[in-house]
Amino acid sequence: MVLIGGTSNVGKSTVAGTVAEKLGFECQSTDGLARHPGRPWRTPEREVPAHVAEHYGSLTVDELITSVLGHYDRLWPRIEQLITTYSADGHGRTGLVLEGSALWPVHVARLQVPRTAAVWLTADDAVVRARVHAAGRYEGATDEERRLTDKFLARTERYQTLMIDAVDRLGMDRVDAGGGRSAAELADTVLAVVDAQNAVGRSSAGR
Repeated sequence: MVLIGGTSNVGKSTVAGTVAEKLGFECQSTDGLARHPGRPWRTPEREVPAHVAEHYGSLTVDELITSVLGHYDRLWPRIEQLITTYSADGHGRTGLVLEGSALWPVHVARLQVPRTAAVWLTADDAVVRARVHAAGRYEGATDEERRLTDKFLARTERYQTLMIDAVDRLGMDRVDAGGGRSAAELADTVLAVVDAQNAVGRSSAGR
């Protein structure tokens, strides 16, 4: 089992899908279990729900961080159950790549599941900002849409700062996903980290 964490818009889904394809594993996202208020910008297929706009518009960055981390705390038992159940019976499949921002390092470090490797993707704030602006069509957005996007981005950057601190403090592994490398190249780097974890006999928990 391979766990891939990271902040929003860092490339988790793309890299996880490529890793899963290379390994012949199933790929899932923690978003499929429960999603915190989503991204506060319009797309051709989706308007921003009122509760999402209110969430980002009414809360400070500190409150947004408290809210999302609280959500991940509440979600963790379901994630742990998924990992434990999948590891125990394999569902008749060869393995699982699970990605999501809800894979908070402190929770993952406590896992007692064999053959489970964990890697967190990171990127410079400038890279994350450019990706969020592109996804949200920031240049053509209204002032209100920009305000909500700016709040989302501030939360995203703060989350990554806290995440990196936790990963490094716990001696876990992270990979820079912002260097212009392709998804295939990043997947190979992630797999090299996974192999190194397996080679020394340490899982995500055995640090």
